[in-house]
Amino acid sequence: MDDKRIVIAFGGNASYPPNIKGLAEEQFALIQVACEHLARLLEGGFKLVLTHGNGPVVGNILYRMAKTANELAPMPMDICVAHSQGGMGYMLQQTLMNVLHEHEIDVSVSSIITQVEVAIDDPAFLKPSKPIGKFFTKREAEAMARETGWKFIEDSNRGYRRVVPSPIPLRILDIAAVEALIKAGVVPIAAGGGGIPVIRDIHGEFHGVPAVIDKDYTSALLANQIGAGTLVMLTGVERVALDFGKPSQRLLSEISMADAARYMADGQFPSGSMGPKISAALKYLENGGRRVIITSLEHAFEALQGRAGTRIVP
Repeated sequence: MDDKRIVIAFGGNASYPPNIKGLAEEQFALIQVACEHLARLLEGGFKLVLTHGNGPVVGNILYRMAKTANELAPMPMDICVAHSQGGMGYMLQQTLMNVLHEHEIDVSVSSIITQVEVAIDDPAFLKPSKPIGKFFTKREAEAMARETGWKFIEDSNRGYRRVVPSPIPLRILDIAAVEALIKAGVVPIAAGGGGIPVIRDIHGEFHGVPAVIDKDYTSALLANQIGAGTLVMLTGVERVALDFGKPSQRLLSEISMADAARYMADGQFPSGSMGPKISAALKYLENGGRRVIITSLEHAFEALQGRAGTRIVP
């Protein structure tokens, strides 16, 4: 494990929160703010590998295709994941390059269209659970379900969203490219949206499957495979809390794997909020990782110095 290597996982809402119209200008402005913080980390001598979610974006791509299906042949979900990975990677890559130029930091940035192997018999294919895309009213969701066959769930009391299968990532196929970029001093942007989900057939050939992999699980796998000493998962709060939103709420500065597992078993981290991040953190630590930091983007630098965020350690 290399303590200077850090995998930083952005949530899909970092560049596409639910309160924007979805204009490219809005997304570039949000990414600009994020990249200012990344520049600070690079100035501190850290070797960064960036990942990002794509739930809002890939959902919108699929929605547009559904609405134009009578005029244009829709693409399968794995290709839509690739579209979102390329588009979001490009925006992050260009913006970070411009910010680094302004700060006179001589570091290159490159996006990798990343395939991630999953198991064809993963039970997730039988039980779609990952919300993607825009929120619908109940009536709108019912109409879309009749029209497309999509499955919907109520999400965070904000409306209904489409859910798709979210299998567990087994192997990142492009890990050699990520490693080569790191050794060349380049900041890789990899496994966007959790990676393009593919399965391997009996002949050893790969094929895309209709799913969206959870980016936190893939980020944990990526951090293990490249020997990153720290996995940083960015979220909307500075620290993880127990009894979140209740009068008894308590913020956590540092906890052990055992504590995290116990709190999860007690129902402190629901699957719709902090649960996937804690689960991914435990996987990373179980496979040799040194530390996980969960915090907000603006506190990332201080969190790496132990002054903010929640740290989970073996």
